[in-house]
Amino acid sequence: MPGGVVRRLFPPHHDCPEKARLELSQTLLSPPAEFNLSGVRWRLKTISQACSWLKDKSVSGVWRILRSLSIRLKRSRFYTHSPDRHYAEKLSEIQRIFSLVAESDGRFELVFLDELTFFQRPTRASAYSLIGKLISPLAYSGTSGNKQGSIIGSLNGITGQVTASIVSKCGTTQLIEFYQKLVETYPQAETIYVVEDNSPIHHHPKVLANLADQETPFDLPIPPSWKNLRVEKVETPLPIQLVPLPTYASWCNPIEKLWRWLKQEVLHLHRQADNWNNLRIKIKQFLAKFANGSTELMKYVGLTTNSKLFGDTIAQIKDST
Repeated sequence: MPGGVVRRLFPPHHDCPEKARLELSQTLLSPPAEFNLSGVRWRLKTISQACSWLKDKSVSGVWRILRSLSIRLKRSRFYTHSPDRHYAEKLSEIQRIFSLVAESDGRFELVFLDELTFFQRPTRASAYSLIGKLISPLAYSGTSGNKQGSIIGSLNGITGQVTASIVSKCGTTQLIEFYQKLVETYPQAETIYVVEDNSPIHHHPKVLANLADQETPFDLPIPPSWKNLRVEKVETPLPIQLVPLPTYASWCNPIEKLWRWLKQEVLHLHRQADNWNNLRIKIKQFLAKFANGSTELMKYVGLTTNSKLFGDTIAQIKDST
């Protein structure tokens, strides 16, 4: 922007558009009420009232200045942040374990675990098609009902190795069997750290009775009705430590993006609605591609040095190896 224009628009408060844009962007992140202004959304009039250097500008003048700073009227989108008061501490704990595992020479492993429910009928999704009201991509529903299945899967945070089981349902028995499968997958590991969400089934007394004594500094919440359950601990507990994710923070679990890839490649608009077994085979084939680890998968799920959540930790790991 020419120097004369900058001086005309922003004196004496800002000597460049970047500083003006920064002030405005910070203002717009706060509600008008914090400036003793009415309304729950920002309008051109209230923006000019909140910024002293815009007070003598007309409404159209404020609009032109905002436009010159690449600030537009945009439609909102839904946003949710974890209500967990230990959000930052839990992420720090995962980062600590990342470093611990990377330096352990295979003594420790770190995996992200999650479950996915899928159905015999395909999920609807966008696809290329000719335009027209009566022409659209079709999701064939079949004539054989709509069976339901579940996948229990884990993603190694260091290598991208995927371990998965397809089950009819995800209960305590299936979860314990999957933990046993994890131990078989990593026979050299003294401890397997399993990062997972706060689904009650993950902390069921029957499940915990099959695992080593838990060392996490965070509570593992269970429903009140389960607190009186008495389950004897097995003689040889599995060497698994649970690492809870922040509550309602699915974006912190990279395996969620593996499920998205699976849906895009296999489940959206599939043609197996009358062949349940064949659909299960295709799911197994997709997941089997990552059974020995995958750099491509690590990039897809965001476990790289560019990760907003774990990028710094991953960079430190790579620098030290």
